[in-house]
Amino acid sequence: MEINELRELTPERLGELEKQLRRQIFDARIKNYTNQLDDTASIRRMKRDLARVKTIANEIAMGDAAEAEAVEAAKEDSDG
Repeated sequence: MEINELRELTPERLGELEKQLRRQIFDARIKNYTNQLDDTASIRRMKRDLARVKTIANEIAMGDAAEAEAVEAAKEDSDG
């Protein structure tokens, strides 16, 4: 999954993708413990994808928080 593709997704879609990746990692770990997983590197790739998704979601949240703070600061400046 490319970072540019993730940046285009909505926060709701990122949340869905995060849940999906968490489930896939869980399933892969279970398969790994029972020796049914052939590609053990897939767990690492999924974990990295999950980290990318969480990073983008956090960037969006921080951007929204910074925007809200700027609006509040502008409101206070105009009131006072």
